[in-house]
Amino acid sequence: MLSTAAGEYVILEAQFPGHTPEAIGILLRDPEADDVHLRLRRDFESIADDDLDLELLNELGDDLRRKSSEMRGAAFFAWMEANLSNVLRISERERVMVDSFDTAVDRLYRKHVSPKILPFRTHLPWYTVRAAAGKFGAGMEVEPEGWVEAPPDMPLTEKMFVAHVVGRSMEPRIPDGSACVFSGDVTGSRNLKLVLVVNYAADADNQFTVKRYRSIKARSESGDEETWRHEKIILEPLNSEYESWELTPHSRINIIGEFVRVLGPDDSAEPTEPPR
Repeated sequence: MLSTAAGEYVILEAQFPGHTPEAIGILLRDPEADDVHLRLRRDFESIADDDLDLELLNELGDDLRRKSSEMRGAAFFAWMEANLSNVLRISERERVMVDSFDTAVDRLYRKHVSPKILPFRTHLPWYTVRAAAGKFGAGMEVEPEGWVEAPPDMPLTEKMFVAHVVGRSMEPRIPDGSACVFSGDVTGSRNLKLVLVVNYAADADNQFTVKRYRSIKARSESGDEETWRHEKIILEPLNSEYESWELTPHSRINIIGEFVRVLGPDDSAEPTEPPR
């Protein structure tokens, strides 16, 4: 059972001369720990008029984190209310009930801040799994359904995409209903990697699944050379309530992508055909 706590947050805005105010971030205070959780947008070049403004904004996150750590949360909020003006300003404080401050600051950011989409710099494309199978499995030209902002600490490549995973077979690693990042470039050994699979032999509602790929190899000899061959390939759930699936020579599957990380349940719109 999740416990909830009361927090308070402010919206940080920037207003340069001749422009309307733009929300650039969220600061969420945990009153019990008296610390501040912060998330800022990363497309500052789209709102800064010159290099000086851009430098100010790019250094802002580190400056706010340093001040909040030194002053602690309550004093830091009071300092901002007394000192911010002109270019930077904050909204009135709002109370919010949260079960995780890290998750809550991301949720508030998505609600109140609308950064510019910078493909594969700040955002990743979102596909239904069927569309992802066409693009990354069959090499088709497929347009994304939308774009999802990735966490600031995650390096992005043009092979990455986001899709929803529905079902409990990969819990607790991948909770039911999660928005997940996958890489369509599955390089090297697949052994023990979590992969997004399409099973063409299954019915339409059960074609897509995420499983751990396990390859069991057997040694064989050919003349003076020793080689290895796949004895078994098994697709395993992480949840012991579900059964593994052993591939046969007649299995018709394709690996669409490799699992990278969970974003969360709220990071993209609900897909029409999620994997199970």
